[in-house]
Amino acid sequence: MANTKSAIKAARQSVRNAARNSTTISRLKTLRKSFAQAAEKGDADAAKTAGIAYASAVDKASKKGIVHKNAANHVKSHIAKFVQPKKA
Repeated sequence: MANTKSAIKAARQSVRNAARNSTTISRLKTLRKSFAQAAEKGDADAAKTAGIAYASAVDKASKKGIVHKNAANHVKSHIAKFVQPKKA
C-alpha cells in the first residue's frame, strides 16, 4: 500500500492509465487479427486496407506512449512485407 501522498496519487494514475491503455491494446490486437486473416486468405485489397488501418493505429499508440517507437516501426515493416507486390 502506498504511504506517501505522491505514491497514492501515482497508484491512482496507474490504475486510470492501465484502463485507458487496455482499450487501445485490445483494438490493436483486433486490427492485427483482421490483417492476418486478410493476408492469409490472399485477398490483396482487404489485406492492404486492414494493413493501413493497423499501421495507423500502431502509429497513434506509439505517439501516446502505449507502444514503443521501435516496436511500432517493426510492426509497420512487417505489414509492408505482406502488402508490397511479390517479385517474380
